[in-house]
Amino acid sequence: MAKQEITHVDIVKDLQAKKYKPVYYLMGEESYYIDRIADYMADTILTDEEKEFNQMVLYASDTELSTIINAARRYPMMAEHQVIIVKEAQNFKNLDELSFYLQKPQPSTILVFCHKNGALDRRKKITLEIEKSGVLFESKRMKDTQLPGFISTYLKRKGIDIEPQASQLIAESIGSDLNRISSELDKLFLSLSSQQKRVTPELVERHIGISKDFNNFELRNALIEKDVFKANQIIKYFEENPKSNPIQMTLSLLFSFFSNLMLAYYAPEKSEQGIAAQLGLRNAWQARDYMAAMRKYSAVKVMYIISDIRECDAKSKGVGNPSTDNGDLLKELIYKILH
Repeated sequence: MAKQEITHVDIVKDLQAKKYKPVYYLMGEESYYIDRIADYMADTILTDEEKEFNQMVLYASDTELSTIINAARRYPMMAEHQVIIVKEAQNFKNLDELSFYLQKPQPSTILVFCHKNGALDRRKKITLEIEKSGVLFESKRMKDTQLPGFISTYLKRKGIDIEPQASQLIAESIGSDLNRISSELDKLFLSLSSQQKRVTPELVERHIGISKDFNNFELRNALIEKDVFKANQIIKYFEENPKSNPIQMTLSLLFSFFSNLMLAYYAPEKSEQGIAAQLGLRNAWQARDYMAAMRKYSAVKVMYIISDIRECDAKSKGVGNPSTDNGDLLKELIYKILH
């Protein structure tokens, strides 16, 4: 049986129980959880008085690994632990030098490496040694289908509910940048009155600035229903407001939806539960859009649509396209999808 990967929830639970490891290596494409874990450790392990002599933040770009190892070997002053947080760990070229320290790490030191925009090769010896001596955590980029669940959970911790359409609207419009999503949700939360305990699409439009009628979420819905008039209304709005509706965001969301729709055709069971399982959706009701689209588009048509989206993306970046602007490219793409 494959070893289950540790999650950020597992790490935080252990930290709350004061179950500390001598080394933490936090890595991955999604920086949100790397930052949250490191910030939590920086805030909670030591008291304010202990931090003065026993907590430091170093950067790999201007600190030698040997200096960090020597600091890790020191004993804390008037505290049980010292905390050393090393940022930009992806810049180390000689991480293998950590191997000797990992054989006998200082138990009173909590050494934390933050490695963003990538991950260590899990086949390498140093990776296995980190995992054996401490915690190796990979923060993977969240799938588009998981974003509404993240949004709902984030607000629920603050005592706020959100309507499914509103969470979908935020996810579709902002994309998979969790730091940006959390920032927008924090602003939204602060704007709510004490009586407001449920976020609606109207509140999203008012406080985050995402139109509830003219956005990528509504464009997707129009394409699912093959509503030509509505789709053309939306892309006209996009053309008139290019800064708030960049074509790359629209293409990314359309590609994600139609790629998932292609996968849905391979689901052994074409029910809500079957398609949700095939696509890794959190809730079965999220499969309804794919089931509706399957009634409008054949699998062959979806293959052509995916190809058309790729071609439009290339042209929007100037490949084989000397003059057509993004507005006309999007109009052409929507026409191909709908006809």
